[in-house]
Order: sequence, then C-alpha cells, then structure tokens
Amino acid sequence: MTLARTRLAALATSTLTLLLPIAAAQPAWSQTSPAVTVVKESPLSAAFAKAAAAHDVPRDLLVALAYAETHLDGHNGEPSASGGYGVMHLVSNPTTRSLEKAAELTGLPADRLKSDDAANVLGGAAVLRAHADVLGLDEAARKDPGRWYEAVARYGNAASPELARLYADAVYEQLGLGIDLRGVKVEPQEVTADRGAYAKTRDLNARSTEQTEGQAERQAEAQAEAQAAIASQDYPPAAWVAANSGNYRVSNRETSYNIDRVVMHVAQGSYAGTISWFQNPSANVSAHYVIKSSNGAVTQMVRDKDVAWHAGNSTYNNRSIGIELEGYVSDASWFTDAMYRSAAALVRHLCDKYAIPKTRTGVIGHNEVPGATHTDPGPHFNWTTFMNYVTGGGTPTWQTTVDNTTAGQFTASANWGTSTYSSQRHGADYRFADPVAASDPAWYSATIPSAGNYRVEVWYPADPGYNSSAPYIVAASGGNQTVFVDQRSGGGAWRAIGTFALNAGTQNVVGVSRWTSGTGYVIADAVRISRI
Repeated sequence: MTLARTRLAALATSTLTLLLPIAAAQPAWSQTSPAVTVVKESPLSAAFAKAAAAHDVPRDLLVALAYAETHLDGHNGEPSASGGYGVMHLVSNPTTRSLEKAAELTGLPADRLKSDDAANVLGGAAVLRAHADVLGLDEAARKDPGRWYEAVARYGNAASPELARLYADAVYEQLGLGIDLRGVKVEPQEVTADRGAYAKTRDLNARSTEQTEGQAERQAEAQAEAQAAIASQDYPPAAWVAANSGNYRVSNRETSYNIDRVVMHVAQGSYAGTISWFQNPSANVSAHYVIKSSNGAVTQMVRDKDVAWHAGNSTYNNRSIGIELEGYVSDASWFTDAMYRSAAALVRHLCDKYAIPKTRTGVIGHNEVPGATHTDPGPHFNWTTFMNYVTGGGTPTWQTTVDNTTAGQFTASANWGTSTYSSQRHGADYRFADPVAASDPAWYSATIPSAGNYRVEVWYPADPGYNSSAPYIVAASGGNQTVFVDQRSGGGAWRAIGTFALNAGTQNVVGVSRWTSGTGYVIADAVRISRI
C-alpha cells in the first residue's frame, strides 16, 4: 500500500479555474456548444490565498492559525472577550495591539480590518510575517511551515512561554488533522514543527507522570518532569495555570461560604487565548476552569476555595464555580462531544464534592444569573446532552477499545519493538518503530456493528523523542484517510483524530504507519472507536 502524502500546494493566483476551454469554432457535427465547467473558489479561501502570496506566508498555516483562533468565523466584526476581531483575531486591548499593527503594516483602516474578512486575513498575514522577519526567517526558511512555529507562538500574544507553546501546538495540530470548513480546505499533512526556543518550555498539554525506565536515548527524568504539566490540586485531571491575582479574590469558601452552583460559560475566544486573558492584569475577570473544544483538555486557573469573577453578580460569584468552554456562542462547531464529556465529568466531580444537585437548578448558564447581560452558553449548547452526561447517561451506542496487547486485534511486523518506558502508556506496554519510507503499518482490528459514522480516538505516550508527524490511517468506507499527529506532546489521554464513515464487519480499522518524514520513533499504543 502506498501512503498518499500531501505537500503544501503552490499559492493560488486566481479565484477561477477553467477545467474545459471554450472552443473557438465548433465542428460541423456539433449541435450544441460544449459545457464549460467553472470551479469557483470561495471568497474566504481566495482571501487566504491572496494574503499568503502577498506576505509570503504558507497558505495552509495561515488557515490553521485562523481556525485555532476563530474556526474561520469573523463574528460580524464583534470582538472576542479579549478584544480580538475577525477571522484572524486581531487584538486591540490595553496590553496587545495586533489590530493597530495590522493597520500600520497594510495601510488599511482599523474599522475595515475588524469587519471585512479579506482585509482581516490580509492584516493577520502581515502581522505573522512581521514576527517571522524579527526572528530572521529568510526566503528559504519561509517555504517550510514548520519553521514558522516561533512566529505563530508570538502571534498568539500569550502571557507566558508555556501558553505560547500551547497556542502554537494547537495550530500545528490542525495542520496534521486537516480542515474543511466555510469553503476553505486544508488537507492533512506532514509538518515537523521546529519549536526552537519553545522546545524546552513546559508543555501544558502533558500529563504529569513518573518515568518508569531510564533509556540512554531519552531525556533525563528531571527534564521530563520539567516538561510535565502541574496538576490541579482540586481536580487532578486538570492542569494548573494560575490567573492573575488581580482577577479573582482569595477566600476560604469551603468553610466560609456554601458553594451550591456551577455556572457554565462560553469564552468568546480560544482555549489558549482565554487562559492568557485570565492571566492579564487588565482583564478583571476569571473563571475556575477552562475546557478545550477539540479534546476536552481542562485547565484550572482559580482554586475552588477562591472567588473567581465570572458571573457578573457578587452573590453568585461567592457561591459558584465558573467553567469557561472554548468557543463562541454563535458558532456550533465549537461544541464537540469531547468537550461535553469533559465538562460533564468536571461538573459531576464538583457536584459530588460540594453536594450540588445534578439538576438545572444546581448547574446553570451564565444567562441565568440574575441581572446577567450575557447570553452564554447560548442556543448551540445542548443542555439535554450535557446533563445526560452529568448524571451518568448519554453513553455512546457502541464503543470498543483496542490496545496493542488485545488478542487477535493488533498486528505489527517484527520491526515494531515493545516498550514499557513511559508510564503514560495505555495498558502494560506499547510498540515503537523508526520512521521509514516503506509500507509497514501496525493495524488495529475491530468488528464494526453497522455502517455509519464513528469517532476515532488514539492513545499514545508523549516524549520529545517520539514522532513529530505520526501517520494514523483510518480505513473509511470511501477509502483510506490519513491524519498526522505530533507524538512529542499531548499524550497520556484519549485524543480524537476525527469522525469517519466505517463499513460494517470485522476489519482493520486504524493503522499507524512508519512512512513519514517526521522525526523520532513512531508509537502505536491504543485506539478507541465509538458510535455516537
């Protein structure tokens, strides 16, 4: 089997592609003129192509950055919670002025950059290129999207190096998974992100674990511990990143107040951007927890005992826990099953801990707080699904997990070694192999009960020595589909790689290929397949 590889396309130079030419004269036997097929590029896709060409920025990288910020939605010129505008989230607040920088670089007025998608994308490309210039990326380096990592990290205007890495990793993750939204498409592709100065920055996506075996080719245990996220004291599945001390009030609510509410919010911004905003001293707002859309990752920013400023009502702030969901009220694409399940697990934990009723009396929306001027979580938030998950219902109609040790359901050649090195592993051990330009995948087999759409999640231990672009092959009904995952970070938990149409029957469903230009060992540990 040949693994199809997607390379970055040349920059588009026209919004119209004529697939059949118009003949100058028709043959005598022709009764009608031949049809002319015109493929019209969407205005937003054309805007990305134009901006990328104008500022010598990789087009797909520009799209991935916009997707991480806004899911390619300009929100009709309305600002995010942190004062970001448009598809590219050009920010104007007391500490960040990327909107004003875009106006300076492009000569376009700020009001147009806020509300016009094409102008906003052009402005975002100009700002990203300016960061690249400061970093010294020459013409050759600019052709490699992996070399833009530090420029992308700076674009996010993060409050710390850790958040800058979290932001940039989200952008590069999307390049591996691909994008098809609002008339803009990016094929999944192999990209090795060159983290540069951020390579040794603490990875907020990491799970804090002990290293069980020392190996010469791996980093020392001390460095691995430095990379691992600091776990929350109140909710161990969460990472801990403290909000700015001016954005909440220190208290001792577990003895001085009765915590009897959970308030659900939508952040009006991205995961990394929300965390960064709560660390900004000019924000004057915070929440106890922030949850990521794509995989349900959780970060705690204010201790349960302290008073976060989230509800706009001091009485409710005193008595409640605030949870921010990544995304925008007006955009349904942010409300993923992974986010619902993760948020429900957190709410279930809080309800059990503080004797909060698992009902719509104990779990409310920001819009239900007395005197609220906000509408979140909004019309796209599915309260029925969410509360089913909170109360323990809403399980998938069918689910199976296949580990590399599952009898009769995992196959791999002798080129795949076995390791117990990382305690992030799923089960007793996992498999590893060197990348190679040949077809030698490890396959996970499953019996799919009926044809339909299934969510596929993967589990792998993360390590700086693991593969920067591991190819996962899904045997979908329309043909194999491949996505690429950076196994250097984000391990030790289930990670969704997409929803795919699968045929019924017993078959190889998910493969991990060695055929990649990514660097480091390719890891095959476990997969989970769910019918939603």
